[in-house]
Amino acid sequence: MANRIVGWVILVPLSLGLILFALANRHEVAVYFNPFIRVDGAVAPGYGVPLFVVLYAVLLIGVLLGGAATWLAQGPHRRSERHWRREAGMLNGELEKLRRQQGQAASGSLAETDDLLELR
Repeated sequence: MANRIVGWVILVPLSLGLILFALANRHEVAVYFNPFIRVDGAVAPGYGVPLFVVLYAVLLIGVLLGGAATWLAQGPHRRSERHWRREAGMLNGELEKLRRQQGQAASGSLAETDDLLELR
């Protein structure tokens, strides 16, 4: 429930801010993909795109690149965690096996003790 409230408190104002930003920056800007061409007004080939689209695209690319960099940086930690989880599973299995053996040994020795007591 608290996650929903926090989500609404953060996401609604953020969304409204992004919408207002887009409405305020609707004018078109020229986007050029060739950095070596000389820009002389209408001579250079470019694409007319609203400014907010350019800024949102740059923001999205930055978020994706940052996420990818973080994911790659955490790779060794994930590998180490898989290793230790695997080892913990093997050790738990071994512990259960030893507990079963100990339980069987204890029940066997109790049976022998019972037999000895009956003989007396």
